[in-house]
This record gives sequence, structure tokens and C-alpha cells, in this order.
Amino acid sequence: MPAPHTILQGVRKLPPATLRILEPDGSVHDQVYWSLRFGPSEEERGLGFEDWQERVLAALRLAVERRLVADVPVGVLLSGGLDSSLIVGLLAEAGQQGLSTFSVGFETVGEERGDEFQYSDIVAQHFQTHHRQLFVDSARLIPSLEQCVTAMSEPMVSHDVIGFFLLSQEVARHLKVVQSGQGADEVFAGYHWYPPLMEATDPPADYARVFFDRDHAELGRMVQGPLRGPDHSRAFVERHFGLPGADAAIDKALRLDSTVMLVDDPVKRVDNMTMAWGLEARVPFLDHELVELAARIPARHKVGGGGKHVLKEAARAVIPAEVIDRPKGYFPVPALKYLDGEYLDFVQAVLAQPAALKRGIFDEGYVSELLRDPQAHITPLQGSKLWQVALLEYWLQVQGI
Repeated sequence: MPAPHTILQGVRKLPPATLRILEPDGSVHDQVYWSLRFGPSEEERGLGFEDWQERVLAALRLAVERRLVADVPVGVLLSGGLDSSLIVGLLAEAGQQGLSTFSVGFETVGEERGDEFQYSDIVAQHFQTHHRQLFVDSARLIPSLEQCVTAMSEPMVSHDVIGFFLLSQEVARHLKVVQSGQGADEVFAGYHWYPPLMEATDPPADYARVFFDRDHAELGRMVQGPLRGPDHSRAFVERHFGLPGADAAIDKALRLDSTVMLVDDPVKRVDNMTMAWGLEARVPFLDHELVELAARIPARHKVGGGGKHVLKEAARAVIPAEVIDRPKGYFPVPALKYLDGEYLDFVQAVLAQPAALKRGIFDEGYVSELLRDPQAHITPLQGSKLWQVALLEYWLQVQGI
């Protein structure tokens, strides 16, 4: 839910990089103190790919060092992907001794692995960290869901929220501050929907086609009649794409993702789940100077090589190649994607609650269609449509709304 909107009537949130000033006479005005502009500066126009690599690595080194300032030891949430591995490598390069790293994994469901321990182990062994793996038996998920959803400031439908929640519980037993690789995909163009936008002819429509989890017609089928209306999502994208400071479609998408989507989904997700256990997660990839530098790098240097091209090539001076050249991974919780057994029972119980029926958000026919075959209804971004429906309703129930 992009600021200033929230799910609750009469409640608004302050957009990022904004000061709200209340005057003695009761008047209120907002002041935006930071914005992101894309494209190289005049003195950077002659830079080559290797020059950008050097600048990225220098800026990231500084960002990581800035987030070491603490009265307590600082660890790393190590997924085994490029981003968190690079943070570990730079900390080791800076002389950090006895670095603690943490990974989480879940049970495999069908062909979908529930962990990436094989890659986090490579990094932990290479840099000799004090590494801890947290394997979460699926039996722990449902008992932890209510506490996890209670910690959500707003509804969060991603499967990995419970993963961050349980990982944070474990990490908080050992440390109070960690660094995380959040933000690199949005800042350095790591997602699959960026390359198609390099040749976009209708930027808002092309972005919607590759990024939206469902179209407006399906949303109309999902919700009951009084909640149907115009396509606010498309209108929001069109307004944001029309703002000055980003000319190319790919840059418009990167700006939207890094200043709106990133703030109100991945960063909020990790922040809520870590702080539920008193754990502080610091994100060097969102250092404002690094983000500004990334925005000035020509898009072709970012989307090449399967995404994050300039970051990957810079990383070769720091971390093992097998971590850089691996297939892109995510933070999977397969049991909440392919709902079955007790998880399907849980979802059915949530949607059958008197509060859910009285609230009347979702069309009963649509929900019945999802319940008949949950595993057939997976979104383009690999989420369970049924889990998303149930999570929204469950959040409202848990929060007593």
C-alpha cells in the first residue's frame, strides 16, 4: 500500500524522505528532503563498465563500514545469494574477526527446495565465519503464524515473512544487530521484469504486464461488488512514471520499485520481523549515496548478465565465483505456496470465521475456486493466490479490526 494510503479508513502514513511540519497556527505542510534522479552526471558520461564497477565496490565498502558502528557485535543474515555474500566478503576484507552469520531453510515440497544452505555454506567456509543454520520444520509454522501476523504493521502476503520472523527469533538469542542484503535487486535491477522494459513502448502498460501479480479484471472477480472500482494500481503507476527525474522506462520502473515497492514490502517486512524480537537489521545496499550512484549507472550495465551485472562483476574481486554465477534464488517457504494438509485446513478455518463472512471482502465463488485446487492458482511472481486472500483476512482478525 503506497504512502500516503493504508488499508484503514482515516489512517494515512508519511511517505519516505518527507518531513511533516505542524505550525503553531494549526496549519500543516510536507517537505520532501530527498529524491532520486536517474542518469549519469556530466563528468560521469565518459565512464566505462570497469569504472562503474570500481565506484560501486568503493561505495558499498563505505556503506558496510558505516553500518558497523555499534556497541555490540554485528552479524550478517546470510542467504547464500550474491548480496548477503558480498556483505560478508567485504566485512572479512575489512578485517572483521569472528563474524557471525545466520541462514534459514524449510522443508522441500515436491521439486521446490526449501533452503539454500549449499551456497551459504560456501561463503561461511570461505570466510571462516561462525555460521548457524536454522532449519524450520513445517510443524513450527502454524503455531508461530499468529505471533508473526501480530508483528505486521500492515498485511504482508509474502511467504517468507514467517521465515524472517523465525530466523530473527533465533538470531536475537546471539546478537542484537545484523546486516542484510535487502535492496540490491531493486537498486541494481536484479529481477526478471527489468530486461523487458529496456525496449518498452508503453511504459506503464509494459510494467504492469511483467510486474503485476494479477490484472484488474481478476481483482474484480476476487472482491465483492461494492469493492469493485477503477484500476487504481495502473493509475498509480502512470502518475509515478510521469514524474520528472527518470526518462527511460527501465529507470521509471527502478525508481518506483526502489522508492515505493521496496519501502512498503521487502524493507518493511524485514524490519517488522526483526524488531519483533528486538533485533536491528541494517541494510548497506540502501545507503543513500550507494543508491544515488546506482541510479546514475546506465541501465544496460545493470540489466545485463541476468541482472545486477555491474554488481556481479564488481563482486568477483571479493567472493567465490560459484556464488555469483549460481541461478537466482529466493527465500522459499514451499508449505505456504503449495497449500495442502494442515495448511489448507488452517486457511479454510480462517476464511470460514464469522468475522470473515460478515466482512464480505472476497467473492465466495472466487474463494471456492481457489480452495478446490490451491496449487493451480500461483501468481506470476510465484505467490499463492489463496494464501494472499487468507493472509489479508487473518491479519484483520488478529488485529481485531
